[in-house]
Amino acid sequence: MSSRFAIADVAALVGEPTRAAILLALLDGRALPAGELARAADLSAPATSLHLAKLVHGGFLAARQEGRHRYYRLASTDVAHALEALGVLATRAPPRAFTPAQRALRAARSCYDHLAGVVAVSLAEMLERERHVRIVDERTYAVTAGGARWR
Repeated sequence: MSSRFAIADVAALVGEPTRAAILLALLDGRALPAGELARAADLSAPATSLHLAKLVHGGFLAARQEGRHRYYRLASTDVAHALEALGVLATRAPPRAFTPAQRALRAARSCYDHLAGVVAVSLAEMLERERHVRIVDERTYAVTAGGARWR
């Protein structure tokens, strides 16, 4: 890794779509030959060789020679965990853009017979933190003696 910000080098290696395809093809733990990885990434043999060399040099892949074939696998479980974590981020739903009316409803609303929304949650957290209420179970609070005196 050469840059001042090594995370940028890692992102550049993983962020290139054909290298990502190669890494994902190896995520199941198998070691695969270059030809099979070329098919997975839809690349020519020379282009695959270039990408495999970059991934080996970057520490993402390990290679072993068996006769005429080289088999590639993920270099470590750390690489697999990092790819899985990136997969979680990549498949997460994009943040919603709320209208002003939706933001107001999210902030302070009621649900049936109780307060809800961000304001109600903040209020409940403050009352619990100040020991004005205590949690009885997952749906019930009880007012403490101090809470009964609180104004």
